[in-house]
Amino acid sequence: MQLLWFLMIGLVAGGLTGKLIKAGGYGLIGDLVLGVVGAFVGGRIFDALGIAAGGLIQSLITATIGAVVFVFLIRLIKRA
Repeated sequence: MQLLWFLMIGLVAGGLTGKLIKAGGYGLIGDLVLGVVGAFVGGRIFDALGIAAGGLIQSLITATIGAVVFVFLIRLIKRA
């Protein structure tokens, strides 16, 4: 059941990231992958800062922030 919640949060976070950075949607699979990677990146960032995410909303915020950071880094690499 936790895997299902993790995937749902990843899907929503990926969709939100597409809207926030005005990149459009990445498609269902792209949003899911972006959100899951974002959850990993956001979790690492928040752990380094000493901030714990412990609920549905906090997990969604963490995954979305991580996905935004991930897309930003990818765009920086592509420009170089």
